[in-house]
Amino acid sequence: MTRVFIARDAAALALGADAVAAALAPHATVVRTGSRGMHWLEPLVEVETPAGRIAYGPVDVADVPGLLAAGMLTGGAHALCLGVTEAIPFLARQTRLTFARCGVVDPLSLDDYRAHGGFIGLQKAIEAGAAATIDTVLKSGLRGRGGAGFPTGIKWKTTADAEGDRKYIVCNADEGDSGTFADRMLMEGDPFSLIEGMAIAGLSTGATKGYVYTRSEYPHAIATFDAALAVARAAGMLGPDVFGSGQTFDIEQRVGAGAYVCGEETALLESLEGKRGQVRAKPPLPAHKGLFGCPTVVNNVITLATVPCILRDGPEAYQAIGMGRSRGTMPIQLAGNVRFGGLFEAGFGVSLGDLVNDIGGGTLSGRPVRAVQVGGPLGAYFPPFLFDTPFDYEAFAARDGLIGHGGIVVFDDTVDLAKQARFAMEFCAAESCGKCTPCRIGSTRGMETMDKITAGTAVAANTALLRDLCHTMKFGSLCALGGFIPYPVLSALDHFPEDFRP
Repeated sequence: MTRVFIARDAAALALGADAVAAALAPHATVVRTGSRGMHWLEPLVEVETPAGRIAYGPVDVADVPGLLAAGMLTGGAHALCLGVTEAIPFLARQTRLTFARCGVVDPLSLDDYRAHGGFIGLQKAIEAGAAATIDTVLKSGLRGRGGAGFPTGIKWKTTADAEGDRKYIVCNADEGDSGTFADRMLMEGDPFSLIEGMAIAGLSTGATKGYVYTRSEYPHAIATFDAALAVARAAGMLGPDVFGSGQTFDIEQRVGAGAYVCGEETALLESLEGKRGQVRAKPPLPAHKGLFGCPTVVNNVITLATVPCILRDGPEAYQAIGMGRSRGTMPIQLAGNVRFGGLFEAGFGVSLGDLVNDIGGGTLSGRPVRAVQVGGPLGAYFPPFLFDTPFDYEAFAARDGLIGHGGIVVFDDTVDLAKQARFAMEFCAAESCGKCTPCRIGSTRGMETMDKITAGTAVAANTALLRDLCHTMKFGSLCALGGFIPYPVLSALDHFPEDFRP
């Protein structure tokens, strides 16, 4: 029978993918994959033909009889036909490395994973040895994709050189930023890439145990990753003799309880230890004294899942992509009031304007774009006159912004930026772990001060007070939750002052 491919990604399921798959099952062999990341086309159905996969979408269950009658199973013409999947402009413009298999393979098939370049990186790491593997990661220029942008190789080398009877690899999958879904997509669509990346990290640093800390709001990712762990163990990819190397490494998944602050690495470690998720003061760094007091590498999902392709293709190939100190690709997530929402993986350097207006297609409402927030609830609001900013860590920092985990949330001209800025303080007050005074008290005082400004009470004096409060939070908070809240507040004040007038 003809094979058709339908995502079982959470976004596709929410749009009716299961019903479409059930309707096609009597007529074709249905393979459930991850998502290609074109969320406005879900449920997307791909048909295997001699010319390649032909895409149809978005497909409603009511469309299935008409599609079958039009010869969909042989790539027949239909109003929903999009042509060869890889030729769809949104996909064709991407540089897919980390997400190359997402939407292509059965997420739980090791045969599929191997057929698309899987485990080559791990095999090369075993052959090269720990020191050479870490050197490869260093040479690639890979930086942490969780938001901080710290060089991954330096973190690994620090842990490898640290003294300790036990060492750990901890994967931060507590993806809580607004407009982000890359971690979820990868764990649902290509979980073996994360397992391979963690195994490489473990063998390179001397760690024997890994933990994946996943947010509780991701039930499909949790289930898929647990299933993938079982498959990997049964195949000898995890356990006492990883890939025939004679080395031990295993992975356990832990599910968080929904605290945003546990996305901060030290609060995450506290939670993993069974304690309340509170930020630790640094130093000591986790690389020296992390989980259970042992040297620990803490990396984001995308960081770890990118390592296998770096080992497979060599550091030079990865280093050749990007700009400045930002090397390789970034899975950029387009969300909010945007026409073509989804995941777009590209080399660093593409401009914010191209991402929002060209690739994203502008607003879904059809109204003018007024602002975008990049980097989650702690990110700055950028107006259109800053859309020439290249997607790059240093370029955003130079304009008092941050790219964070790569989420872009688009707003049209109906947005009230004063309300958005107030929400940043409200969010901080609700999610603060309470350990440091600037974050715990400053967020509440920030809400009160903004209410006075918008009510017209001593506007100049209270605006100055708000700026001073932001300065205190930025430089006095223990972690990025309080430290980065000034970004959305001050950017709204600076770029959209009219919204703060009563």
